[in-house]
Amino acid sequence: MWWFPGQTARDPPENSRHRNEPLKYALTDFTGMKDQGGSTRKRTGGRLRPSHKKKKHELGRQPTETTVGEPKFRTIDARGNTEKVRALATDVASVAIDGETIKAEIQDVTENVANPNYVRRNIVTKGALIETSEGQARVTSRPGQTGNVNAVLVE
Repeated sequence: MWWFPGQTARDPPENSRHRNEPLKYALTDFTGMKDQGGSTRKRTGGRLRPSHKKKKHELGRQPTETTVGEPKFRTIDARGNTEKVRALATDVASVAIDGETIKAEIQDVTENVANPNYVRRNIVTKGALIETSEGQARVTSRPGQTGNVNAVLVE
């Protein structure tokens, strides 16, 4: 360990990580293949060396955080000859009321068990409680995977 002239051993160097600075890159800026699959550590804490490189079928992506707003969709290639439609933003939900399905306008996200911060950011995920033109409804679909919001009216 070395220090600049005039510093004591208790003062961290100026170029150390002890400064309270924001990260150089946001955590969501990194794209590409994410680590999927088994752990990199043994039960004992020892290191497991990888037996092969990352494969296409182990591909992971950043979560699609569907917001309430002007409808916006993205199509992504999935495994096989299929495509996934991801809803980046939507303002319409199919609400099931007494056996009938009605298109209702999403007004707000009132509760989200996945993450409390998603409420103030108006992010819709499965299990979220949304305020619609028909009343409060709970989301039963996965908008980031299927591209639509299905919900059941909450009494």
